Amino acid sequence: MNDVERLPSTGRGTDITAPQRRGLPGLRVLRTGRSSARGDRDRGGPDHHHRDIHGGGARAAVFGVSDGLVTNVTLILGMVGARPQAGVVPLVGLVALVGGAFSMAIGEYVSMRAQSELYERELELERNEIRRRPEGERRELAHIYESRGMDPVLAHDLAAQMMRDPEMALETHAREELGIDPKRLGSPLQAALSSFGSFAVGAVVPLLPWLVTSGAPAIAASLALGVISALTVGAALSAFTGRSWIWSAIRQLLLSAAAAAFAFGIGSAVGASGTL
Repeated sequence: MNDVERLPSTGRGTDITAPQRRGLPGLRVLRTGRSSARGDRDRGGPDHHHRDIHGGGARAAVFGVSDGLVTNVTLILGMVGARPQAGVVPLVGLVALVGGAFSMAIGEYVSMRAQSELYERELELERNEIRRRPEGERRELAHIYESRGMDPVLAHDLAAQMMRDPEMALETHAREELGIDPKRLGSPLQAALSSFGSFAVGAVVPLLPWLVTSGAPAIAASLALGVISALTVGAALSAFTGRSWIWSAIRQLLLSAAAAAFAFGIGSAVGASGTL
């Protein structure tokens, strides 16, 4: 190993000797993933990569499908328990699908739009502070590095390197002070469309039998599709949690069944005139 290594976080500037580096536990936090991966390869060990747990587009889609599935399974079984007139169950199921999908989409859009506007406002304030009082912002950044265990001299050198580039300074302050990535604020429209589509997919599954038949055959088919879908969603969630897919699938099925049984009980207790 070389006696001197350049700080990978800056891409330029300060050099740190090996003895100094061993005395800086905070320096590990500042290293890039590429640097860490290179170190693993140099030692002959396997690369270790963490999954992105903040973006989560696929994860949100799976949860959206789960929401739609549980919503319409419980609603349909609640209606079955009430024994309404023929044709009511598919009508109510379609209304729930459309209403739920729009509700999810609007809620996701408003939520992400408000969050993005808040982040953009904070970034603009930070950008103005960097332009108006760069020395104060440099000291703030150095203090953050010092609080993580970095040597004060090296902390100030690194902060100075970061502040030389206004965009790099803004990105660094946003990450260190605000905990956000300016380049990944998310798209409200994309999130809304994803929520709408995933909820609709989940909600249409238990509704399909009622669009082609009715009575006992529709009930049996709806239950079968609900069970299969619940197990599938639970197994898919295990890809994000890292837990056993069997346990995740069974948990999803049990929770969905509990909600459906509760809705069926309410429907039976309240009741309605007519037959399926």
